[in-house]
Amino acid sequence: MKKNWWKILCALFLVYVIVAGFLSDVPHLPILHETIRNQYFHVCMWFAMITLLTTSLIFSVRYLSNPKMNNDIIASEAARTGIFFGTLGLITGSIWARFTWGAWWTNDVKLNGAAITMLTYLAYLVLRNAITDEQKRGKVSAVYNIFAYVMMLVFILIYPRMSDSLHPGNGGNPAFSKYDLDSTMRMVFYPAVIGWTLLGVWIMTLRIRIQKIKLQTEL
Repeated sequence: MKKNWWKILCALFLVYVIVAGFLSDVPHLPILHETIRNQYFHVCMWFAMITLLTTSLIFSVRYLSNPKMNNDIIASEAARTGIFFGTLGLITGSIWARFTWGAWWTNDVKLNGAAITMLTYLAYLVLRNAITDEQKRGKVSAVYNIFAYVMMLVFILIYPRMSDSLHPGNGGNPAFSKYDLDSTMRMVFYPAVIGWTLLGVWIMTLRIRIQKIKLQTEL
């Protein structure tokens, strides 16, 4: 029980977020209206993705300095889980765009940057599958992972702030915190960030355990 407290916390947070996310009061803002509830899902899944991809980066760097198989497994499974949450972020973002901007996809710098980021990390998975030698695969994919993470920072966090974008907080548009006067949203948003991030870590740890079991059975 002591080891699984964070899993229980994750489940409680997500149940609370799903229930409160759909039933609690939200600000009645122009254009957004009820779709602002997607902030509890779309935005928070991106937080989970960034956390997982950062974890993948850290263990890729660790693998380059200490080439143990455990570091490579954690780096690869963190990246795979991060890609999963990034894909969910793209899907929920596309749905949000359809109801607020009138199209499933627009020529928005952040949308395009997110798509490029996911393609970059999908190429990371293709690269790993193309190399059979374990040591070579670990080193090459670790170096590429560092490149992919830098690309993610550029296309998601840096470039949109320097260009025109429909997203809040980018291209001169105010962030949610600047025009969201309803503090009740924060009571759901912050637990949502923690809940989705913990879920991502939970999935990652399960995948790591599976990979270690496969590695042991192959020996």
